[in-house]
Amino acid sequence: MPNLKKILTTSLSRVIPSRFMANTKSAIKRIRRIRKQTSVNKARKSRYRIALKKMNGLIENKDKKKALAYLPKLNSELMKIAKTGVIKKGNASRNISRITRKISAL
Repeated sequence: MPNLKKILTTSLSRVIPSRFMANTKSAIKRIRRIRKQTSVNKARKSRYRIALKKMNGLIENKDKKKALAYLPKLNSELMKIAKTGVIKKGNASRNISRITRKISAL
């Protein structure tokens, strides 16, 4: 068993120093899984920020027609991301509400 532990921990030693490494096989697998989840969550958060920046750009340019056309896509995007837990549902709803008010004020 020590050989297996050494093999599994050496592949992860680039990320986590061995003195902080998990002792069990399941914990080592969990670390691999968390690393994958982190990269997925970063990609989702990036999509969230890009969508908001695009909408804010449309609002700053006072392009009401394009902003209204993009609003359902933004709503869908934010709710997809909220559903996965990257951001909270209240956060997504609040952003959509504020943006809708800004569009109607144009």
